[in-house]
Amino acid sequence: MTATIHKLSIVIPAYNEARTIHLILDKINAVQLLNNIEKEVIIVNDCSSDDTKGAVERYMQQSALPIVLYNHEVNKGKGAALHTGIKQATGELVVIQDADLEYDPQEFNVLLKPVLDGFADVVYGSRFMGGNPHRILFFWHSIGNKVLTTLSNMFTNLNLTDMETCYKLFRREIIQRIDLKEKRFGFEPEVTAKISRQPDIRIYEVGISYYGRTYAEGKKINWKDGFRAIWCILKYNLFR
Repeated sequence: MTATIHKLSIVIPAYNEARTIHLILDKINAVQLLNNIEKEVIIVNDCSSDDTKGAVERYMQQSALPIVLYNHEVNKGKGAALHTGIKQATGELVVIQDADLEYDPQEFNVLLKPVLDGFADVVYGSRFMGGNPHRILFFWHSIGNKVLTTLSNMFTNLNLTDMETCYKLFRREIIQRIDLKEKRFGFEPEVTAKISRQPDIRIYEVGISYYGRTYAEGKKINWKDGFRAIWCILKYNLFR
């Protein structure tokens, strides 16, 4: 049975992305979603020290793209920004989009298809599946991602290939009823652990592209976040 979806909420956590956020918004604006699904863009500016707020406001004045901007008064972390955005979403589906250019919004339709075809409630976009373009970057990052995904799978009994992916699409009623706690990069293992325990949940994975950034280009995650992810996998699976 196919699903009828009218609106996709696109949640964007943003911290110090003033230079490039207009580029990702241009990409989102250019996407024609399957079945003429409407877009709702929710940007959460996590108390950026640059002019991210001004850059978004100027874009809103000159574009017809439906954007809602929320501003944190203090820096709380990516997870906290996602909590704010998810809470405000009104579309039947919610997708996470980073403010940088590592993920291509043209692939929203790849994520949408398993839901529209009536098969999925949650869809993860995997950087390790399929023949799509992937920028060659850090060996130890890829090993770290695979270790974290394997450890997560051992506890959730899922067979994901990329737990740490940004691209996660959820039915809104499912993600909004989950009590999320992690304020930084622990969002990924926490939401995966809690999603896996939802009754009769149908989780799919699709291959996506990945245009990774170097640290010089603005990448923010580091080895400390990897250790935090391990703790979160244990915390939200063993000590729930």
